[in-house]
Amino acid sequence: MDQTVAPQDKLYIGGEWRRGRGAEIASNFPADGSLNGTIAGSSAEDVDIAVERAQEAANDPAWRKLLPHERATYLYKISDGIARHADRISYVQSRDTGKTLAETRALAMSAAGTFRYMAAALETMEDALTPARGNYLTLSVHEPLGVTAGITPWNSPIASDAQKVAPALAAGNAILLKPSSWSPLVCLELARVIEDSGLPKGLFSTLPGAGAIVGDRVVTHPAVRKVSFTGGTTTGRDIARKAAEKLMAVSLELGGKSPTIVFADADLDLACAGVMFGVFSSTGQSCIAGSRLFVERSIYDAFVAKLVAAAGRLRVGHPFEATTQVAPLIRSKHRDEVEAHVARARADGGKILTGGERPAGAEYNGGTYYRPTIVAGLGNDSRLCREEVFGPVLAVLPFDSEDDLVAQANDNSYGLACGIYTRDFPKAWRVARAIDTGTVWINTYKQFSISTPFGGTKDSGLGREKGRDGIRAWMAQKSLYCDLSQAPHPWAASAL
Repeated sequence: MDQTVAPQDKLYIGGEWRRGRGAEIASNFPADGSLNGTIAGSSAEDVDIAVERAQEAANDPAWRKLLPHERATYLYKISDGIARHADRISYVQSRDTGKTLAETRALAMSAAGTFRYMAAALETMEDALTPARGNYLTLSVHEPLGVTAGITPWNSPIASDAQKVAPALAAGNAILLKPSSWSPLVCLELARVIEDSGLPKGLFSTLPGAGAIVGDRVVTHPAVRKVSFTGGTTTGRDIARKAAEKLMAVSLELGGKSPTIVFADADLDLACAGVMFGVFSSTGQSCIAGSRLFVERSIYDAFVAKLVAAAGRLRVGHPFEATTQVAPLIRSKHRDEVEAHVARARADGGKILTGGERPAGAEYNGGTYYRPTIVAGLGNDSRLCREEVFGPVLAVLPFDSEDDLVAQANDNSYGLACGIYTRDFPKAWRVARAIDTGTVWINTYKQFSISTPFGGTKDSGLGREKGRDGIRAWMAQKSLYCDLSQAPHPWAASAL
């Protein structure tokens, strides 16, 4: 396998490999700070070129008039290409983001599965013959939007990229992919796979670059008909405002401060493992991290003690080590922000039960490591329970009753996910329906299926991705009326 992380200083723009006209982007390995490589990022001018090529490709009858099963063949080829190059994609993503090889390989295979699922869904997708209200035939059909865009985050790029690119192409569109400048390299691997699939040139472009320049141009370009964004709530609101000006469709998957709930009747080993996986896997760099833990008061002390002991045994280490469970954070700047959250929690009266510091040892030199951290003694109204940390930091709180729990869990501006641990299924069902959130896991956490819609409520965003309807979200619906009477309309018949 080629282990050159950035083999060429070119971007895939409009179906051609060309040097970007924007500022240089450097990628560093979070495990030791070493330079992976640099690339010239894209510019607003590059966006305009990509859009122009995308319009030409999307309007070309050779693409636009393809039957669904014919479009699906490209998605199957892309799926196969990702799976074939999964080791290479995994390696580049680990170097780019610091994630473990086990996680990045799972993300690569998830991306392959996304393209395969969307291809299958496309082949079996149906339009509707609607009930007529007169002597005519009525149909509801869906058509491509044209030029669309996906803006993806740095924390799981290949999987996030696939969740936008696959349904956009399945719907018959062209798509511009704008990845984060913090993880710019994986999208180039995806571009190589897409190029090898034979997808018509111009239908896909990669545009890594500054959000204020490249992202803004993507969102405001008059020819872009839809933007799907995954990232922070502040940026999401800005995109929504700009989209409103041009009446453009948007999908926004934003931040979270998700509650995890442990009832006294839960399987405590199962719950302890699920809580740790929910907040400490991916080093807490996940929008769905279960970062607020509510434990029923009768078991609070015992369960928290069990959790603290187990969290202290998690292996913090190099992303290429098979035993590593908690890898480095993406950048030193981000680790500084995580440390600042913990410092504020201390200042607010929080008690650090474990972690709260960088690990010691020569093996951590140069890397952006941080120990899994559990904080007690703060209320649900504290800053730590309100603000998204995006790191391995967990706040633990007791609750006294089901009503008390639901009130506290819902008392938050976010509504992305929730985890519930109990042996009582009717209770789990009641609480799951009462929590204002987009996804609820019962006796598990962070399990995903491309066949199941995903999205949030409140400040966690709007719209849904994944599932069979995930393709429809990238299409325009049109109604057709076909007269069956073959007679002039009676309103005008007397004038004929």
